[in-house]
Amino acid sequence: MPPVVPAPAPAETALPEQRISVRHEPERRRFVLDVGGRRAGFVEYFETGARRVFVHTEVGQIFSGRGLASVLVRSALETTREERREVAAVCPFVRRWLESHEGFEDIAPL
Repeated sequence: MPPVVPAPAPAETALPEQRISVRHEPERRRFVLDVGGRRAGFVEYFETGARRVFVHTEVGQIFSGRGLASVLVRSALETTREERREVAAVCPFVRRWLESHEGFEDIAPL
C-alpha cells in the first residue's frame, strides 16, 4: 500500500518546482493566483453591503486544465467566509463550482 500523504492546503500547494498561492488584493477587488512566482489567474468581485459578488474568473491558457481555477475559487470563498460575508455568484464558473461542491451553503445559498 502506498504511503498516505496529507492533502495540501487549497491556497498554497507545492507542485514539482512550482509553488501555488492565492492572495487577496482588496484594493483591486480581486483574488490572484500565482504559480511558480507568475500570475496565473484571478477572480474579480464587487461588494454590496455584507455580500461579495463574484463577477469574473480567469486562468491563463498555459495554466489551464490543472484544476487551478478550483484552487483559486475555493480560497476566495474561504476568505470570504472568514470575513463573515455572503456570496453571490454572477460569474458562471463560480456558480458551477458552488453547484458541484458542498460546504459553502452557509455563505452562498443557490
